[in-house]
Amino acid sequence: MRRVIYPGSFDPITNGHLDVIQRAATLFDEVVVAVAYNEQKRSLFTAGERISLIHEVLGAAPNIRVAQFDGLLVEFARAEKATAVVRGLRAVSDFEFEFQMALMNRKLEPHIEAIFLMPAEKYTYLSSRIVKEIARLGGDVGAFVPVSVARALREKFAALHA
Repeated sequence: MRRVIYPGSFDPITNGHLDVIQRAATLFDEVVVAVAYNEQKRSLFTAGERISLIHEVLGAAPNIRVAQFDGLLVEFARAEKATAVVRGLRAVSDFEFEFQMALMNRKLEPHIEAIFLMPAEKYTYLSSRIVKEIARLGGDVGAFVPVSVARALREKFAALHA
Protein backbone atom coordinates (compact mmCIF):
# COMPACT_ATOMS: atom_id res chain seq x y z
CA MET A 1 0.00 0.00 0.00
CA ARG A 2 1.28 3.44 -0.94
CA ARG A 3 0.47 5.71 2.00
CA VAL A 4 1.26 9.43 2.11
CA ILE A 5 1.17 11.84 5.02
CA TYR A 6 -0.19 15.36 4.46
CA PRO A 7 0.87 17.24 7.59
CA GLY A 8 -0.26 20.67 8.67
CA SER A 9 -1.86 22.72 11.36
CA PHE A 10 -5.07 23.11 9.30
CA ASP A 11 -6.10 26.03 11.51
CA PRO A 12 -8.52 26.05 9.75
CA ILE A 13 -8.62 23.75 6.74
CA THR A 14 -9.09 25.74 3.51
CA ASN A 15 -10.21 24.95 -0.01
CA GLY A 16 -6.52 24.97 -0.96
CA HIS A 17 -5.81 22.20 1.56
CA LEU A 18 -8.76 20.24 0.23
CA ASP A 19 -7.45 20.61 -3.31
CA VAL A 20 -4.07 19.14 -2.29
CA ILE A 21 -5.78 16.31 -0.37
CA GLN A 22 -7.90 15.41 -3.40
CA ARG A 23 -4.87 15.48 -5.71
CA ALA A 24 -2.88 13.28 -3.31
CA ALA A 25 -5.81 10.85 -3.03
CA THR A 26 -5.58 10.16 -6.77
CA LEU A 27 -1.86 9.38 -6.51
CA PHE A 28 -1.75 7.26 -3.36
CA ASP A 29 -3.75 4.37 -1.93
CA GLU A 30 -4.21 6.22 1.34
CA VAL A 31 -3.76 9.84 2.45
CA VAL A 32 -3.28 10.49 6.16
CA VAL A 33 -4.18 14.09 6.93
CA ALA A 34 -1.91 14.63 9.92
CA VAL A 35 -3.05 17.44 12.18
CA ALA A 36 -0.04 18.83 14.00
CA TYR A 37 -0.36 19.54 17.69
CA ASN A 38 2.21 21.88 19.14
CA GLU A 39 1.45 23.29 22.56
CA GLN A 40 3.91 26.13 21.94
CA LYS A 41 2.02 27.28 18.84
CA ARG A 42 -1.10 29.28 19.52
CA SER A 43 -3.92 27.98 17.35
CA LEU A 44 -7.38 29.45 16.97
CA PHE A 45 -8.97 25.99 17.03
CA THR A 46 -7.94 23.17 19.34
CA ALA A 47 -6.52 20.03 17.73
CA GLY A 48 -9.81 18.27 18.45
CA GLU A 49 -11.82 21.04 16.80
CA ARG A 50 -9.56 20.99 13.74
CA ILE A 51 -9.89 17.21 13.44
CA SER A 52 -13.68 17.45 13.76
CA LEU A 53 -13.85 20.14 11.08
CA ILE A 54 -11.71 18.06 8.72
CA HIS A 55 -13.89 14.98 9.31
CA GLU A 56 -17.00 17.06 8.66
CA VAL A 57 -15.58 18.49 5.43
CA LEU A 58 -14.16 15.24 4.05
CA GLY A 59 -17.12 13.06 4.95
CA ALA A 60 -16.54 9.37 4.36
CA ALA A 61 -13.77 9.59 1.78
CA PRO A 62 -12.65 6.00 1.26
CA ASN A 63 -8.89 6.48 1.11
CA ILE A 64 -8.43 9.50 3.40
CA ARG A 65 -7.84 9.25 7.13
CA VAL A 66 -7.32 12.00 9.71
CA ALA A 67 -4.88 11.66 12.60
CA GLN A 68 -3.19 13.90 15.14
CA PHE A 69 0.54 13.96 15.70
CA ASP A 70 3.16 15.80 17.66
CA GLY A 71 6.90 15.49 17.57
CA LEU A 72 8.96 14.71 14.50
CA LEU A 73 7.06 14.24 11.27
CA VAL A 74 9.41 11.50 10.10
CA GLU A 75 8.74 9.48 13.25
CA PHE A 76 5.00 9.78 12.66
CA ALA A 77 5.45 8.83 8.98
CA ARG A 78 7.57 5.84 9.96
CA ALA A 79 4.97 4.69 12.52
CA GLU A 80 2.26 5.03 9.86
CA LYS A 81 4.39 3.08 7.35
CA ALA A 82 4.12 5.96 4.90
CA THR A 83 6.26 6.08 1.78
CA ALA A 84 5.99 9.83 1.29
CA VAL A 85 5.06 13.20 2.75
CA VAL A 86 3.10 15.59 0.58
CA ARG A 87 3.31 19.36 0.92
CA GLY A 88 1.51 22.06 -0.98
CA LEU A 89 3.48 24.78 -2.72
CA ARG A 90 1.55 27.98 -3.42
CA ALA A 91 4.38 30.28 -4.41
CA VAL A 92 8.13 30.52 -4.70
CA SER A 93 8.15 31.89 -1.15
CA ASP A 94 6.91 28.49 0.12
CA PHE A 95 9.62 26.62 -1.74
CA GLU A 96 12.67 27.66 0.30
CA PHE A 97 11.16 26.61 3.63
CA GLU A 98 9.65 23.40 2.24
CA PHE A 99 12.90 22.51 0.47
CA GLN A 100 14.88 22.88 3.72
CA MET A 101 12.35 20.78 5.62
CA ALA A 102 12.38 18.08 2.94
CA LEU A 103 16.17 17.85 3.03
CA MET A 104 16.20 17.65 6.82
CA ASN A 105 13.49 14.99 6.80
CA ARG A 106 15.45 13.04 4.18
CA LYS A 107 18.52 13.19 6.42
CA LEU A 108 16.47 11.87 9.35
CA GLU A 109 14.63 9.22 7.30
CA PRO A 110 16.01 8.56 3.79
CA HIS A 111 13.21 6.15 2.85
CA ILE A 112 10.41 8.72 3.01
CA GLU A 113 10.06 10.82 -0.13
CA ALA A 114 8.92 14.43 -0.23
CA ILE A 115 6.23 15.17 -2.81
CA PHE A 116 5.28 18.75 -3.64
CA LEU A 117 1.87 19.48 -5.13
CA MET A 118 0.66 22.82 -6.37
CA PRO A 119 -2.96 23.66 -5.63
CA ALA A 120 -5.24 24.88 -8.37
CA GLU A 121 -4.30 28.40 -9.46
CA LYS A 122 -7.37 29.89 -7.81
CA TYR A 123 -5.98 28.82 -4.40
CA THR A 124 -2.37 29.95 -4.76
CA TYR A 125 -2.93 33.08 -2.65
CA LEU A 126 -4.88 31.27 0.05
CA SER A 127 -3.59 30.58 3.56
CA SER A 128 -5.19 29.78 6.89
CA ARG A 129 -3.59 32.90 8.35
CA ILE A 130 -5.25 35.15 5.75
CA VAL A 131 -8.61 33.39 6.16
CA LYS A 132 -8.49 33.87 9.94
CA GLU A 133 -7.65 37.56 9.54
CA ILE A 134 -10.56 38.14 7.15
CA ALA A 135 -12.93 36.26 9.48
CA ARG A 136 -11.63 38.11 12.55
CA LEU A 137 -12.43 41.41 10.83
CA GLY A 138 -15.95 40.23 9.95
CA GLY A 139 -15.32 39.52 6.28
CA ASP A 140 -16.95 36.75 4.25
CA VAL A 141 -14.64 33.74 3.92
CA GLY A 142 -17.18 31.60 2.07
CA ALA A 143 -15.11 31.52 -1.14
CA PHE A 144 -12.03 30.26 0.72
CA VAL A 145 -13.29 27.55 3.07
CA PRO A 146 -16.15 25.03 3.19
CA VAL A 147 -19.46 26.22 4.67
CA SER A 148 -18.94 24.38 7.98
CA VAL A 149 -15.52 25.98 8.43
CA ALA A 150 -16.88 29.47 7.69
CA ARG A 151 -19.59 28.86 10.31
CA ALA A 152 -17.02 27.62 12.85
CA LEU A 153 -14.89 30.73 12.25
CA ARG A 154 -17.88 33.04 12.79
CA GLU A 155 -18.80 31.22 16.00
CA LYS A 156 -15.22 31.20 17.30
CA PHE A 157 -14.69 34.92 16.73
CA ALA A 158 -18.13 35.77 18.14
CA ALA A 159 -17.24 33.84 21.31
CA LEU A 160 -13.86 35.57 21.56
CA HIS A 161 -15.48 39.01 21.20
CA ALA A 162 -18.27 38.25 23.68
